[in-house]
Amino acid sequence: MHKLLLRAGRVSALLAFLLGLAAPGRSWAQGKYMTRGGHISFFSASIMEDIEARNDKVAAVFDMATGQIAFSVPIHEFQFKRTLMQEHFNENYMESDKFPKATFTGQLLNAAQVLKQLPTATQTVEAEGNLTIHGVTHKALVTGTLQLRDGQLVVFAYFNIAPADFSIDIPLLVREHIAKSVSVRINLTCDAVSPALVSQP
Repeated sequence: MHKLLLRAGRVSALLAFLLGLAAPGRSWAQGKYMTRGGHISFFSASIMEDIEARNDKVAAVFDMATGQIAFSVPIHEFQFKRTLMQEHFNENYMESDKFPKATFTGQLLNAAQVLKQLPTATQTVEAEGNLTIHGVTHKALVTGTLQLRDGQLVVFAYFNIAPADFSIDIPLLVREHIAKSVSVRINLTCDAVSPALVSQP
């Protein structure tokens, strides 16, 4: 029960952070970037079958003043080539009705140095934080790049996850169809939070 309350608290805090940035009347600090249409995909290669899914509904915020990062992925929005595969993903593996979102909250490492050089060149970065999938949270180190392009913050990240680490149970019958390590790619194009919102009532 205590763990459930802690988990609910973390999710509520993340949602409040994401939704709070979009709330009217909020005073905005310059240097924040956000998107609600980020792209994430994963790929599983195995001897039996390759599996790939895409999702264009990632919400993310970056606070460039502090180096803080948060993103939220609605699990139901992953699209597969085969409808049956998508149904099994949501109903049997991810239990998407019970665990509707995957989240990451973290902090850029060496943020001050990265942010100092970001205006002039693409920066390779590492972010450390908490990755929550299927209701299970683990510490994660994510490698990626940041680039400022035409006033937008462009983010790319790549990492691997093991379904077993997040208590995602793969039935024995199809276990050979899914790799033990799944590759994940994230592409985000974030808009600067408009300073004009500061003056709104």
